[in-house]
Amino acid sequence: MITRLPTASGFASIAAAVRRFHWRSEVQMTEIGSPQRLAPYSLAIEADVKPDQDGFAAASGRLVVLYNPDGDENWEGTTRFVSYAHADVEFEMATDPLLADVAWSWLTDALRNSGAEYAAASGTVTTMTSRSFGELDATPQRAEVELRCSWTAAEDGQDARHIEAWQNLLCQVAGLEPLAEGITRLLAYKRSV
Repeated sequence: MITRLPTASGFASIAAAVRRFHWRSEVQMTEIGSPQRLAPYSLAIEADVKPDQDGFAAASGRLVVLYNPDGDENWEGTTRFVSYAHADVEFEMATDPLLADVAWSWLTDALRNSGAEYAAASGTVTTMTSRSFGELDATPQRAEVELRCSWTAAEDGQDARHIEAWQNLLCQVAGLEPLAEGITRLLAYKRSV
């Protein structure tokens, strides 16, 4: 059953929830252009988990929020979240046949742990490995995991919970430990003598 809102005020609420969300200090979020033909209203963001010492992001992702006040039968609701998350992983991890199942559980766990009610979840997990030969033999092996997924908010008014779930998914892909509710991560500092 589709939950319908009388006006597009539902999208204003979603946009406000994204823009005022308190992101983890490791996450750098930017609002980007969103697709215009998929729904009457949309918003898109991209985020990187802060770079490591070599300057590479631990993970990166994009989230598009689609909103149709009349609902969409394929979505089973009015608000659809479409996500892409990517990270480099250890070579052995990418060759593990269970990685796809584990990566999918990162999404479902993030939604459940955030209390985000959802419907019609779907997606793909792709793992890629690369090994160099010949003149490039000294190049280290590379491995990546990519999760493309989407889900529908089952209830109106849970926008912040879905944004939190996406942040948790991106941090999980990056290998960061989840923070307990109400806990802020303390950053290490150098002490001068």
